[in-house]
Amino acid sequence: MSAHTWKSMIALLALVFLLSACGGGAKSDAAAQTVENYLTALVAQDADQLSTASCQAWEENALLDMDAFIGVTASLDQMACKVTGTDGDTTLVSCEGKILATYNNEQQELDLAGQTYQVVQEGGEWRVCGYR
Repeated sequence: MSAHTWKSMIALLALVFLLSACGGGAKSDAAAQTVENYLTALVAQDADQLSTASCQAWEENALLDMDAFIGVTASLDQMACKVTGTDGDTTLVSCEGKILATYNNEQQELDLAGQTYQVVQEGGEWRVCGYR
């Protein structure tokens, strides 16, 4: 094999590797960002944004989860989400950080690490469709 052919093969392999890495990152970033948007809407009690971030099959459950925050002042503390795997067409996203919930001057911390969010593509957009 000539030196020119060898260099061309290495350049082609490097390009394929680079493009595949970029594609995965875009998927990871978008799915993780969707979960962050979902959690932000949840603690803000923003039903419209929560519905937008939820798949159609999960929307009612998401709104029920939001109802748990009625009368509670909630915020997110050091939230960071990332893709941790896949299960068929479902992308799995885990988060770090906490939800800080205050009710009657008593603050509780809800650890975000306790759930893995299921994210799917629906209508060309990433949407939260449950958790495990």
